[in-house]
Amino acid sequence: MLARTAFGLLNRLFPAEEAHAHCDIPCGIYDPISAKIAAQTVLKMVMRIQALPKPDPNNTEAVLAYHNSLARYIAVKEQHADLCKRELDILWHDYFRPEHLQKYPDLHNIFWQTLKLASRCKQTVDRKAAEDLVAAVDRIAEIFWETKGVKYSDPVAQVRFGT
Repeated sequence: MLARTAFGLLNRLFPAEEAHAHCDIPCGIYDPISAKIAAQTVLKMVMRIQALPKPDPNNTEAVLAYHNSLARYIAVKEQHADLCKRELDILWHDYFRPEHLQKYPDLHNIFWQTLKLASRCKQTVDRKAAEDLVAAVDRIAEIFWETKGVKYSDPVAQVRFGT
């Protein structure tokens, strides 16, 4: 009983911090699909922002609905650009090893440029940057699967964004 009380007191005085991690053990479970979906979501949100019809400024309800939709699209674009960066960072730091750099000497630059594209997508509503982000993440996915000896096939890349 005394031990539980002492532990409870210590826990209140020095609470444990919440930790977030993918797999620093490492678990060996890596897949670029989350980064790919995030990049594709960024592109879809850019397309929705650009296609959002401007409301009649005299129609307060339409103006509010426009701003609500715009804010939601921007928030999703930002969240998924961050998610893309986080997922790529996990692959870069936890999965890829020196032997991969020997086979793909431009791998560091590919990651660096892709992460810069994700940042650009957060800063702008640039469809070309979003399309380039999707293509760059696809290239990383292709390299990832090649390192596993798997022929790269991507049904997600066949999704049409216009619908």
